[in-house]
Amino acid sequence: MEERILILGIGNLVLQDEGVGIHAIQALEKKKEELPAHVELLDGGTGGVGMIGVLQEYDRIIMIDATLDSSPAGTIKKIKPKFSKDYPRLLSSHEFGLRDMIESMIIQENIPEIDLITISVKNFQEIGMDLSPDVERAIPPVIEMVKEMI
Repeated sequence: MEERILILGIGNLVLQDEGVGIHAIQALEKKKEELPAHVELLDGGTGGVGMIGVLQEYDRIIMIDATLDSSPAGTIKKIKPKFSKDYPRLLSSHEFGLRDMIESMIIQENIPEIDLITISVKNFQEIGMDLSPDVERAIPPVIEMVKEMI
């Protein structure tokens, strides 16, 4: 039996680049027929502990999210965090919920394998549903990275 994989986009769609994880899921939905049947997509919104039960149903999660770091906007990184402290600085609107979620799954000793794809952002405090050009250009390479990881 093939492992169940969830591609999870995290973010707030109305805060410009902060919603890049959701934009990536929307782009993947347009290519759903190219994904194997054991792979599912989920718009996780801003995440949080309410998602724990859903996430624990999968063997593996590929999470896509924005991050604040010193890299130029649109920089893509793939990491394999093991503990909540291993996650890079995510955006304040959902950082607390994700860390709590990971810690809860660790305590329960029921945590799927997690890969995290981050996209560096700068525009995340103003209302707007459009990505900046630098972050928008990151979407196609993120989709290819997800396909390779599957």
